[in-house]
Amino acid sequence: MSLSKLKKGDMVKVLAGKDKGKTGKVLTVIPEKNKIVIEKVNLIKKHKRPDQKSKGGIVEKEGAIHISKAGLFCSKCNAAVRIKSKTLDDGKKVRICSKCNDVINVG
Repeated sequence: MSLSKLKKGDMVKVLAGKDKGKTGKVLTVIPEKNKIVIEKVNLIKKHKRPDQKSKGGIVEKEGAIHISKAGLFCSKCNAAVRIKSKTLDDGKKVRICSKCNDVINVG
């Protein structure tokens, strides 16, 4: 299991694959498989059978992509960037953009 630098609610940019260049918010992180689900990225069609609660049909939903194919998006640099972590004087740990040294907040 790896320690991911991406968290739920982060804005990320897709670096590789069919959705390269798209940005979106991280909906879920799957640390066991090193994958993340990004809003409106890697849309897949699920064929759903009808049941008592819902009607059947073809439903579009987001699929998971590998965490290495996405980078944290810095709004100041307007690009996907690598990040550093720094502990502030009050003991709070923050993530910092390695290009512009700006603090990146979650969400």
